Amino acid sequence: MNNFRIATLLSVFMSGWPFHVLAAGDAQRGSVIYQSKCATCHSIDYNGMGPAHKGLFGRKAGSQADFDYSAALRAVNFRWDETTLNKWLTNPEKMVPGQKMGFSVASPKERADLIAYLKIATAKHD
Repeated sequence: MNNFRIATLLSVFMSGWPFHVLAAGDAQRGSVIYQSKCATCHSIDYNGMGPAHKGLFGRKAGSQADFDYSAALRAVNFRWDETTLNKWLTNPEKMVPGQKMGFSVASPKERADLIAYLKIATAKHD
């Protein structure tokens, strides 16, 4: 099979693949994004205008202790992982109508970088 056919087959196969979800992000760039875009409302360790992110992965959405979530977010039944965070950061209001977060991250690359950072920075350390 020549290179043109291989490239064509790969192109057809990949055209519908959700690479923005599967793409590996750069945690170092994600740290910069977090500080510039998220830290106004969020912290890794404490609740502020937004809930603390420590222990985020695997946590049920709307369940961080001592944070006043919207009724809409308290009522959902999903846990935070790469897929749910990507969807949330793309458009929180579309994902959970009535939630309080009025911010989104349009760039798939920035979302991947931010999720890579959050995966490291929010891990619980005993």
